[in-house]
Amino acid sequence: MRRAELLEEIVKRRLLYWPSAEIYGGVGGFYDYGPLGVQLRRNIVEKWRRMFVLPYQDIIIEVETPIVMPEPVFKASGHLDHFTDYLVTCTKCGRKYRADHLVEEELGRRGLKISTEGLSAAELERLIDEHKIVCPNCGGPLGRVESFNLLFKTTIGPYSDSAGYLRPETAQGMFVAFPRLAEYVGRRNPFGVAQIGRVARNEISPRGGLMRLREFTQMEIELFFDPQNPRCPYFAEVENMEVPIVPEELVAKGVTDPVFATAREVVEKGYANEWMAFFMALAARFLRELGVPLERQKFLGKLPHERAHYSAKSYDQMVLTERFGWVEVSGHAYRTDYDLSGHGKYSGREMYLERRLPEPREVEVVRLYPNPTAIREKYGDKIGEVVKALKENEELVLAAFRRGEPQVEVGGYVVTRDMVYIKTERRKTDLEKFIPHVVEPSFGLDRIMYVTLESAVVEEGGRVYLRLPPDVAPVNLCILPIVKRGDYVEIGRSLWRNLAGEGYVAIYEDEGTIGSRYAACDEIGAPLAVTIDEKTPVDGTVTVRDRDSRRQVRVKLRDVAAFVSMVRRGLSFDEVARELNAAPV
Repeated sequence: MRRAELLEEIVKRRLLYWPSAEIYGGVGGFYDYGPLGVQLRRNIVEKWRRMFVLPYQDIIIEVETPIVMPEPVFKASGHLDHFTDYLVTCTKCGRKYRADHLVEEELGRRGLKISTEGLSAAELERLIDEHKIVCPNCGGPLGRVESFNLLFKTTIGPYSDSAGYLRPETAQGMFVAFPRLAEYVGRRNPFGVAQIGRVARNEISPRGGLMRLREFTQMEIELFFDPQNPRCPYFAEVENMEVPIVPEELVAKGVTDPVFATAREVVEKGYANEWMAFFMALAARFLRELGVPLERQKFLGKLPHERAHYSAKSYDQMVLTERFGWVEVSGHAYRTDYDLSGHGKYSGREMYLERRLPEPREVEVVRLYPNPTAIREKYGDKIGEVVKALKENEELVLAAFRRGEPQVEVGGYVVTRDMVYIKTERRKTDLEKFIPHVVEPSFGLDRIMYVTLESAVVEEGGRVYLRLPPDVAPVNLCILPIVKRGDYVEIGRSLWRNLAGEGYVAIYEDEGTIGSRYAACDEIGAPLAVTIDEKTPVDGTVTVRDRDSRRQVRVKLRDVAAFVSMVRRGLSFDEVARELNAAPV
């Protein structure tokens, strides 16, 4: 546990994160992030965007949707019925536990290794009775195992019957917005929607620091494609990348060690379709570039009884940590048309894309036309606004009247059946509507932050520091006058402000010995340190020190920004030094 313990000390000393509301005793599952934690998280998010979104802008767009959503969203999505964990309560002290975790932990202490994933309430109760598991807090007997819904419930506005819920995933906002987004992209396929945002899950007994939170950040993509043509146009970019995978057939046999297959082999062996394999290969590369080697990663297949209610196939990307063992950092699910079909049914809106037919054919189309006479009789000179609302909500109005409803509200106007004509027409078309299927890669930022930090801890020769990748390190460089002298300070602060103006994050520090300041910068993962010394006022040069090797070179002040930029882009310290003709010190 040496690495994890060293990280814990750094986290506390450098205020990376800490339990929320601690002056009031704290509350489980919520964490605050300090200045360095915020910047590290921001850099990880931007790296994710650079890898998963920006290179594929011709297909993937970004959105931002609300955290609170109305109850019908979660009725349609299945979360009200299926988004549950099992709860068991001590009949003596009233302490509540997540039943599956309690059973695993108690039996684990007795040397019995068992997986409770997918077990029913009755099966968990049987294990509790059979092994005489009691309350760890007071030793009292445990009650019945019950389902507990993990949605945070609230009310929207002043009316108690207007229920809303904090979203447990960003996905539902993208599914609900699908009709507008599909129109925005011209109903082309495939197309994807990315979203980064906060979500909330009312966990029964969160534990393990950042591993299980009640509020956390997700980075998700919903990739909509034609199930008749599940090809990924970018697949050639990743087909030779290795993916450490434990497919379902091995999981069913109790195998936990991954096999290493290329993304192409993953598809050819039927473990995943091209889109899933594409995102899994990128995910493996993403974690590798964050400092997690491939041998500490695996994609664990989920058996049917272990999957989420919406998933036909799922893999969890797992990372081996020193402190927590294997932890999930991303999930890769094939959601079929479950979500879009559900929202289409509950909302009455068509959730479709279009595919081109080999030959035009005649089809029946139901169209809605306004009845101007009836509309004018009720709304007078507002007829234009009503007609516009009808055109914008044609599918909604048609669905309502098909269900036999006497009226429907659109755009603030109540429209009755006599105000519209509904006609079935035949016409030729070379397009066909279809409900797309969905592949979803979903990443948990908070867990990824932890595994990045733990992987970065280095202890060598009594020196402890974070070897963070330069593009995610919270600080790009430290600016350190060798002594606190007036002209050194002025040069250092001027450099600091200039670099900040160019978008770099720098720390200026002129207190303490230069050795202690180097150590402090190394500890927070700053890849570079710039030292201002007696030569700087004379010839306009400074030394630049490499965090990992501690080598130093001398460069012109005007080249510092270029040095930082090239290191952040991935060039090594020595490569940049050669590029800028820097003199070794």
